[in-house]
Amino acid sequence: MDEEFQAGTRGLHYAHRKGLAVVVMEPLRAGRLARPPEKVAKVWANAPAHGTPQEWGLRWVWNHPEVTVVLSGMSTMGQVIENVAYTEHSQPSNLTADELALIERVREAYFSLNQVSCTACRYCMPWPNGVDIPRIFELYNDAIIYADSRHPKWAYSVNSPGILKAENRADKCIKCDQCLEKCPQKLPIPELLEKAHAFLTEK
Repeated sequence: MDEEFQAGTRGLHYAHRKGLAVVVMEPLRAGRLARPPEKVAKVWANAPAHGTPQEWGLRWVWNHPEVTVVLSGMSTMGQVIENVAYTEHSQPSNLTADELALIERVREAYFSLNQVSCTACRYCMPWPNGVDIPRIFELYNDAIIYADSRHPKWAYSVNSPGILKAENRADKCIKCDQCLEKCPQKLPIPELLEKAHAFLTEK
């Protein structure tokens, strides 16, 4: 899901070329990939080979020979036993072309749930009144894609400089419409910000 997020796959390959060990944190996106929404679950259900979404997720990370260590959070002994068992079928470059194609179909199913086709190009930033448009759309999309709004709603309301400050929220938009001229995707940004704010502040 995060091949192009932050350093992404390019960063992984770059670090490997420099001889650096790479530690992958949250390979299942804090457990969200273990609880797929219905549309994604249907793709997994039609898979020719059986396996849990979390097994597929971990195997995909382990499939990269550039990865040194995978840190997967586990909260029960059952999860520890499962994850150890998954390693028996996992090693670098072990997934077949069909299995990689399946995982790509799952990825596409997740992204088809996007509410806002924002690419985080940040051409709309910085904004005079401080609204962090890409970050707001990221939280909104994550809540819908992973069918779990708890963390995005918390991140939207926590008022933290490291996450999202209150002055950067969508309700600070003054609808000056300058963003409409700058957005390469031609998104109706003020209208989408209203929807995002309503959703992320809903109790």
